[in-house]
Amino acid sequence: MRTLGLDFGERRIGVAVTDPSGMLAQPLETIQCSRSGDDVHLQRIADLVTNYEVGRIVVGLPLHLDGREGQAAERARDFGEAVAERTRVAVEFLDERWTTLEAERVLRETGTRRRKGVDSIAAAIILRTYIERAPS
Repeated sequence: MRTLGLDFGERRIGVAVTDPSGMLAQPLETIQCSRSGDDVHLQRIADLVTNYEVGRIVVGLPLHLDGREGQAAERARDFGEAVAERTRVAVEFLDERWTTLEAERVLRETGTRRRKGVDSIAAAIILRTYIERAPS
């Protein structure tokens, strides 16, 4: 079963997906969020869920360093609920502290100076962490 990983941001959503076995995570794309109040980004996610035959979705949960949830985590939870409603696929949340920093490090190490790919790489890191923590 494939799992979709989402790194939610107010302007961009990083997307990653596992291989069919659910064991390997790879960056997929970055979705731009619309400012007009429509939900084009939710439809794109729903299309990806259908096209990749996704059975589970993991959304990064931005917690404070001390583990508390703030406004960003609340927005991520609202987003996750909207995704679950639109796709009819179970959504789980995973602590995403440090994923953007790790994604930026990966880009630096590969010689990529553009920030363009950081969101989908962060989503892949969220997904990889989820896979590593899942019970065998």
